[in-house]
Amino acid sequence: MVYTEKDKRYKRYTVTSALPYANGPVHIGHLAGVYVPADVYARYLRSQGEEVVFIGGSDEHGVPITIKARKEGVTPQDIVDRYHGIIKESFRRLGISFDIYSRTSSPMHHETAAAFFKKLHDEGKFVEKVSQQYYDEEAGQFLADRYITGTCPRCGNEHAYGDQCEACGTSLNATDLVNPKSALSGAKPVLKETRHWFLPLDKDEPWLRQWILEAHKGDWKVNVYGQCKSWIDAGLQPRAVTRDLEWGVHVPLPDADGKVLYVWFDAPIGYISFTRELFGDDWEKWWKSDDSKLVHFIGKDNIVFHCIIFPSMLHADGSYILPANVPANEFLNLEGDKISTSRNWAVWLHEYLDEFPGKQDVLRYTLCSNAPETKDNDFTWKDFQLKNNSELVAILGNFVNRTLVLTHKFYGGQVPACGPLTAVEEEVVKELASFPERIGRSIETYRLREALAELMNLARLGNKYLTDTEPWKLAKSDPARTATVMNLSLQICANLAILCEPFLPFTAEKLSRMLGMEPQGWACAGTHTLLPEGHTIHQPELLFEQISDETIQAQVDKLLKTKEQNALDAWQPAAVKENVTIDDFGRMDIRVGTILECTKVPKADKLLQFRLDDGMGGRTIVSGIAKYYPEPEKLVGRQVCFIANFPPRKLKGVESQGMILSAEDKDGHLILLTPSDLAAPGCSIG
Repeated sequence: MVYTEKDKRYKRYTVTSALPYANGPVHIGHLAGVYVPADVYARYLRSQGEEVVFIGGSDEHGVPITIKARKEGVTPQDIVDRYHGIIKESFRRLGISFDIYSRTSSPMHHETAAAFFKKLHDEGKFVEKVSQQYYDEEAGQFLADRYITGTCPRCGNEHAYGDQCEACGTSLNATDLVNPKSALSGAKPVLKETRHWFLPLDKDEPWLRQWILEAHKGDWKVNVYGQCKSWIDAGLQPRAVTRDLEWGVHVPLPDADGKVLYVWFDAPIGYISFTRELFGDDWEKWWKSDDSKLVHFIGKDNIVFHCIIFPSMLHADGSYILPANVPANEFLNLEGDKISTSRNWAVWLHEYLDEFPGKQDVLRYTLCSNAPETKDNDFTWKDFQLKNNSELVAILGNFVNRTLVLTHKFYGGQVPACGPLTAVEEEVVKELASFPERIGRSIETYRLREALAELMNLARLGNKYLTDTEPWKLAKSDPARTATVMNLSLQICANLAILCEPFLPFTAEKLSRMLGMEPQGWACAGTHTLLPEGHTIHQPELLFEQISDETIQAQVDKLLKTKEQNALDAWQPAAVKENVTIDDFGRMDIRVGTILECTKVPKADKLLQFRLDDGMGGRTIVSGIAKYYPEPEKLVGRQVCFIANFPPRKLKGVESQGMILSAEDKDGHLILLTPSDLAAPGCSIG
């Protein structure tokens, strides 16, 4: 390995990935931010022969799960059972190589989390405090932050939650909300005293400042370091580790009925409980040995939990190692808009796998090459298509296919002999030898986009070498040199099979099979002697296939339908006007008329002039709907509803004898009201 981080050598690696909430499937934002980078890193370590455990699992506690259960009329356990299965299977199908993927509702986790809390409690590491929290008197329970909605004091959004306004992104306390109400009953909550246990982060501030801001300056990513510095410089405050809820790990104290561990406290302990589940009594070396390296892969919304709060918990226990690195990524957007589970604005992994069978590595490649490592990035279907067609197909797939096809054409699928190397070959061999270190160094420093670009540079090297030497022409004049060119091209293919495995495991397996190679570790790469003379190459297959415009358009259309549905769901009708009597309504003479003529009023962009058959000799009505009907002549013959007893008035010199009725849709467009059945002109409505 290319040892980094002050060249400390570790005997083993504990790699964790943030636990996804089991209240919905996994989407591409989760994959790009956490799971693909973590998998690349873990696979790379394994290929180096390192002892590594890759830990994952579902976070099955927390208010979002109870909210979803309440909406669906089922139990929280029903929700987590459903989505844990979907998530776990989706990860497996994408090749995310967890050594264990467990769940926080398991008995092992409940036992581990409760014991962790009890030890810290018994050692006096918590502060017990009585505070005021919102209480729903109708529901008879305290309200978690997500069970309280109200108006955001910053932007005025009337649907902000008690912990955050999703409209402007501001972090909130429930007591900050204007006009708060309970999401359970709709009632206005009251403040009521409750007792909880707090982790005194304020007391941890001195050692956290030294550990993060001094010891890890330059080691941790700039975005991670900067967010930690901001929190510490603002002054850390005690943070509650318990909540008044029923769903979760129950507080293991005799006087704590109705209280559970706060999800941010119990979830990261899942990494430990899952390791126990996997290794039994041998779990401690992964968490309590100084020669073990702990690395957390997370999104930026989890930085404070994994860099400040969880380390404070581990430090309070006193027997655990602290994370060596927390390579958090920023967020991935979708087609220029923030990915949102609640708005269904996402590309869901399980749907992708069904709709793009055999293209797991195309998604892995796109997400890794476009990973939001230093800033938010954007996924578009057009870019996905471009990455596949112009890079995977045209560069990597093209080089491999040309090499294997020519090997079968010239040598019957046998690796030809490598003769003396010219200066050109010497340069190719020299550059080939540098790729394992170049790619490895980038992976070890969590610059995976850079690492993947280097992998593609190796394929580019092979393509250029073939193009420059033209073995299909050279074969006629210099068979010996042709054999050397094809031998070296095959060696590059063999190196690609090894070096692409962390990024493109399905491609690596397919390429290795075509080359007749057994799986080989990273240390074997970089040489030009991987395939011996006479070795049999199997029949070539296309590594990747073109993705058509029609396929991409179908995905774009799917998102457009989602956007349209979101607009419909978000639309609210105008408030009902004040009550009127039946007599007031009866004074309005509403009738049906048939449009005989319809033209634009000269010098009036908004006005249309209608000539109606009203059953009484006809009338003219002027209406301000011109911009919604740019081809007014097409309205001729249509029936409309109109008010017949409005007094006439002149509009732009035209006398209007009534008002045509229209409705305003969700987009603010006016739509003419038309009887569903043909009616006689002049008939009354009432």
